[in-house]
Amino acid sequence: MLVSLLLTLVQIQAKVFCYQYKVGDLDAWGIPTSANPQVYTKWSKYHNLTIGDSLLFLYPPSQDSVIQVTEESYKRCNIKDPILYMNNGNSLFNITSKGQFFFTSGEPGHCQKNQKLHISVGEGIIETMDTAPGPSSSLPASAPSYPTVFGNIPVAPSTSTSPQLTSTFQLLIIGFMICAYFASLM
Repeated sequence: MLVSLLLTLVQIQAKVFCYQYKVGDLDAWGIPTSANPQVYTKWSKYHNLTIGDSLLFLYPPSQDSVIQVTEESYKRCNIKDPILYMNNGNSLFNITSKGQFFFTSGEPGHCQKNQKLHISVGEGIIETMDTAPGPSSSLPASAPSYPTVFGNIPVAPSTSTSPQLTSTFQLLIIGFMICAYFASLM
């Protein structure tokens, strides 16, 4: 009885966090501006993506598309034979496995203008191959999340030990102590 109660408490405490990220945050999926030519490189460095998250690409469907490509096609801006082709203007890519994923526009010439995205899922922090040299190409850890017309953009959870995990562990220890106490009485 107590064990099942304890397991129920632990299950209630354990939450699944999956986020839907709008690629580019305030910038829709499109050719980067001259003021922010590395928008997608910076964006991917700032977001810690995990399995279960999804990427939302927003763009005018009559003017653009999104394709998933191989690493080689990404480097060469080769848009022939994509892995995945999305063109509805509201394209959602669900992350279902660890690894590196490469995206670019399906429109000729857009990739050469840096409309491309490289993400890494579940492999720790990596240096991206397409980082442009500059004074500071990475965003600060405290970079804000801005509201958009589509709602708030979620901030990725911190990598430090969460208070929720600590409290779950404490509940587990207390539960075992209570079970041991009642078992010693019988």
